[in-house]
Parts: sequence; structure tokens; C-alpha cells
Amino acid sequence: MIGTVLVGLLLMATTATPQADPYAWLEEVTGKRALEYVEAQNAVTLAELAAEPDFKEIQSQVLAILNSRERIPYVHKMGSWYYNFWQDAANPRGLWRRTTLAEYRKAEPAWETVLDVDALAASEHENWVWAGSSGLPPKYERCLISLSRGGGDAKVVREFNLIAKSFVSDGFQLPEAKSETTWRDEHTLYVGTDFGPGSLTDSGYPRVVKRWTRGTPLTAATIVFEGEKTDVSANAWVDHTPGFFREGFYREVAFYNSRMFLTLGGRNVPLDMPHDAMPNLFRQWLTVRLRSDWTAGGKTYAAGSLLATKLDAFLQRGPAAKFDVLFEPSPRVSLQEVEETRGALVLNLSDNVHSRILETVPAEAGWYTREMKLPGTGTAGVTAVDEDESDELWVNYQDFLTPPSLYLSAVGAELGEPLKSLPAFFNAQGMQVRQLEATSADGTRVPYSVVGRRDALESGHAPTLLTGYGGFEISEFPRYSAGAGQEWLERGGVYALANIRGGGEFGPAWHQAALKEHRQRAFDDFEAIAADLVKRGITQARHLGIMGGSNGGLLVATVALQRPELFRAVVAQVPLTDMRRYTKLLAGASWMAEYGDPDKPEDWAYLKKYAPYENVKPDAKYPRILFTTSTRDDRVHPAHARKLFAKMKDLGHDVLYYENTEGGHAGSANNEQRAKMVALEYTFLWKMLR
Repeated sequence: MIGTVLVGLLLMATTATPQADPYAWLEEVTGKRALEYVEAQNAVTLAELAAEPDFKEIQSQVLAILNSRERIPYVHKMGSWYYNFWQDAANPRGLWRRTTLAEYRKAEPAWETVLDVDALAASEHENWVWAGSSGLPPKYERCLISLSRGGGDAKVVREFNLIAKSFVSDGFQLPEAKSETTWRDEHTLYVGTDFGPGSLTDSGYPRVVKRWTRGTPLTAATIVFEGEKTDVSANAWVDHTPGFFREGFYREVAFYNSRMFLTLGGRNVPLDMPHDAMPNLFRQWLTVRLRSDWTAGGKTYAAGSLLATKLDAFLQRGPAAKFDVLFEPSPRVSLQEVEETRGALVLNLSDNVHSRILETVPAEAGWYTREMKLPGTGTAGVTAVDEDESDELWVNYQDFLTPPSLYLSAVGAELGEPLKSLPAFFNAQGMQVRQLEATSADGTRVPYSVVGRRDALESGHAPTLLTGYGGFEISEFPRYSAGAGQEWLERGGVYALANIRGGGEFGPAWHQAALKEHRQRAFDDFEAIAADLVKRGITQARHLGIMGGSNGGLLVATVALQRPELFRAVVAQVPLTDMRRYTKLLAGASWMAEYGDPDKPEDWAYLKKYAPYENVKPDAKYPRILFTTSTRDDRVHPAHARKLFAKMKDLGHDVLYYENTEGGHAGSANNEQRAKMVALEYTFLWKMLR
């Protein structure tokens, strides 16, 4: 029955336009044929996997984890309140709530509800998904709340009164769009949104920024900045630091190419530095993170460095100003994040894919640096509690086998005891973590981590799940996953995390090594790790599965087609697959700096060599693939997954498909949907890899 439906739908497409792509109709998000297709394929996948003994147990266990009251309620300080967004079984859409620091220190804080998203959605008959808030400093009596229909990137923006805990009836409001909003003051917003024809970039983001005054219609807002149509986006920034009020704009020309403008005397002055650099203002200082080498003032600064100079000196002398080097990378040590407190910069480093935290404070004789002692060699996240008022820090620490702990610390202080800790959701007794290296096709040593019980790691046939990302300078670090621990490791599986090129684990050069025409290196790295797992006797190809999402979905789909003998099962989540037309679908044009432009013959020459949709062979024997996506994904179009699945199915390959009707690029909008998706994926993997 299902096969007949699919064949019938494909025949309708091919007979209408015999010379066109026969799967082009699958690009429709709401078209009748696309919805019939989704419904039919979801039925097949659910029927097969839900019948497995693992499915209901995994779904129930994951949902219990997601709804557990034992989770850490991470907070964000605005004014004197500490805000938290919370979802559980009783509040599937979520509660936005707040408490005081004194209460937050308690095991069971008393929370005050600020907004009940479930009640709001019911009263307005909308499928609202919380998309964040932006408070107005310094009093934080007002904020802008963003709500998404079904979890997409496009959102509605509404002004909210934090004292009355209600929306401002005559306040700032924006209809659904991929908007950018920035408070200038209580009565003024900078807004980038869909103002009509010509106001968006080719990537679908704001091109035009307007200044909007309270009490006037949006149509009366004044244009204050414009980017180019080919840019990724344009947006405004405002520095509300007391005593250092400044404002300006950004032109995001490409993913790694932007220009920062500072508004001085009514003029927007561009900062004279490499366009791939990342400038930031820190009180009287200008800091610059480099993605490429920069020769300035007769000195060359290495890519990956962090520099600082007085802003006034830079405005007078430009690149000839004197810079202090706050961080300089080494081959295996890179800068990941920079956080500001009232008087310090806190640097989060990757040292061979383990966190190190440095605090650097400006002083008369230069910058003083101190390293913070962490509980272990895992992963730490650092956030300022209130960057304008204190040097306090939230420090979150975890590793593969250690649940997260949240510390309230400060610059210059020791961590002390954790304020909040997640309990162990799985039994890690007897489990080991090993950091290994594989040799890629060009001789590069590529690190990866494996986790599992010792007997599993040494069995030679353990069901093994390898994951990775390898793009957009995004790093993969050790992290505690209650779901993976309970549903994979505790059941005897081995988990492997790849640190392939294209990521940011070792700084900009590690990312740039796999850009555009060098993309194959990321795939080679991943394939080398898969082969190394077998070579070391950890597993065998018939027990090896791979999983990745978004760019990671492109990764696993590509290597499954290139080296099918290495794997038995693949989960491709919200993947890119149609590299010939990705720039025409939703936000795809914004990724050309990463992949290249398929409309340029020289770029298509290398893209077509690995593009999954272009490289399916009818006579090849591929590992079984489960594609998952979301109808409401307005970042990576569901057509990518739909089309590759349909093509492979039509050619007789054994593939499965599941499309959630909401959830955006995350694939799910609430805990119940997340549990269902995870259960489908892990049930599929256990079925294939045992």
C-alpha cells in the first residue's frame, strides 16, 4: 500500500514535467502531495520501529529524563531577578519564571510565574513555542518576547511589562518574520524585519535596519542602515554599559566576513580591520579575535589570537595602534569563547578538546592573567552573572561520565562547592573514556573520543554509534548525555565523538582546512575514524552506526554513499543533501562561504563530487538510513531529506523516513516530541547494530 502511494506520487510528478527533477514537488512544505508523502512514510517508519521491544521503553525513559524535576534550572539575571524557562509534563510548552538569588540557592526554590506559554497558546489558539526574551537595561522593567509558531526560526515579537507580568497592549509588536530587534532606549528600537520587497537578503534575513519610535506605526520607522542584497544580514548593536553607551551596526557579508560600524557624530564609521576578524567593545577597550593572520603596525598577529587596544587609540591610529596580545594559539590550544564581567575578560580555551579557563584583567602594567582550576579535564561553560555590575560567574562543568554541576564563582575566586548538580541518570560504573587518534587520507592526525564499558570497548563487536559535525567552526566537546548514557551506554553500546576538520576544536585553521573545495577532508576524517574503530578492535562494520544533524546530516549522508562498506546504519537528522540547489532553499544562500556557490561552474565541479542527492547509485549496497526532519524547519528545508529519501526509495534502497510536523530546525517542539524522536532513532540503531 505504502509503496503504491509513493510510486503514484512520483508518477504524478514525472508525467507533468518529464524533463525536470522528478522530486521537485517534494520541496513544498504545505502542498497536498508533500503532506501525503510525509503521512505515508511516517506511517511506515512508526509501524516498523514502534513494534520493536525497545521503542516504548526508550520513549518512556527519555520522557522521564526530559520531564525530571532533577534537571538544573539554569538562570539568566535581569535586574534583581533570576529568570528560567522550564518545560515538564505539566507544562509542555513551558513556563517563563523567576526567583531571587537567595531562593535559587535552595534545593527547592520558590518560583514566580511570569508567562505561561501553554495558557497563552490555548487562549490565542496558536501553536506557540518559546523563542527567547531581550530585556531593556538597566532597570529591566520591559522586555521583548519572541514566540515561534511550531518552532521555526521566524517569530512574532511582542513587548512585555516585567512588573505587571503582561504584554503591553500598545507596545512594540512585530508580525512573524526572521526579525532582529535591539533596544536603544525605553522608547526606541532598532528593527530589521520583512518590510516588504527588497528589505531582505538573498538568505531571507533583514537587509534594512530602521529606527522605530514608540507610539508610531512601523511604517513610519526611519531607515538608518542598509546592507547588500547578497549579504547574509544587517543588524544593529547597542552597548548599554553604564558610562560607555555606544551604538552601531553590522554588515554580515558572509558567514566569516562582516564589517562593524560605530556611530560617531551621526556617521557610521567602519572599523579598519580584516573582515573575517571579530571585534568587540569592552568598556574603554576594543578587542579583536582573528580568523586569519593580520599585519598591523609593523607586526604580524597569528590567526586565532585575541588582541586588545584602547578604543580611542584605535579610532585615532587605526591598525597602527598598540595592541596587547591576550591570547595566542598553539597547534592544539585554541580560543573558543570570550566572556565579559565588570572588570575582566574570561577566556574559554580548548586544550586538545578539553576546557581551560583563563581570567585576564587590565592593569597599569598590562593585562594580568590567572587560570581557573576546574574539577577535571572535561568541558566547562562560563557565563557572566551580570557583566555590568559584578565579576561573578556561572561555571558549568561536565564530561562524558560526570553529570553537569553549576558553580557560582567570581573572577579571582576558587570554584568551591556546586550550587546545583544533575544526578547521575545512568550507571557509569566500569565505563571508560579514551581519547584516540586516526590518520586521515592526507596524513592528518584526527582526534576522537570513545566511551563505554571496558568489556564493550574490548569485545571487538560492540554496537557502536559514531557522531560528528565538522562545519561552521563549531566544536564538539565531551558532554554528559543522560539519554545516550541510559539508552546506549548502559545497554552495552559504545559511543564515539569525532573532532574532524571543519569544526573549531583547534581554531580557525582547523575549520578552514575543510572549507569549500577542501570539504572532502571532513569526510575523509570521519571515514578514517570509522576505519580506526574497526582496526583497534572496538567494533566491526556490521555493528557500526553513524548519526548527525544539519551539517552533520550532510556529513553522515555523504560518507554513507562514499564508503558504504564502513557502516550498517545511518541516522541523518534535518540534513542538507541537495547541494545543487541548496542556495535556493530558505537560508541556504547564507552558507556559500562554507560550501561554495553551485551556480559557479568551478564550485559545482567539486560540490557535485560529494553532493548526496547527485551521487546515489542504483546498483550500490548502502547501509540502511533513517532520515528525520521537520515540516516547520525554516532553516534547512525539509525538501533536502524528502528528496534524497524519495530518490533512494525509488531506486530500491532500504531507507526510512520520519517528518515531525513542528519543531523547526531542532526537529521537535516539546519534550513528548523529543522523546518520540529519540526513541525512533535509538530503536532503529539497536535493531540494526545488535
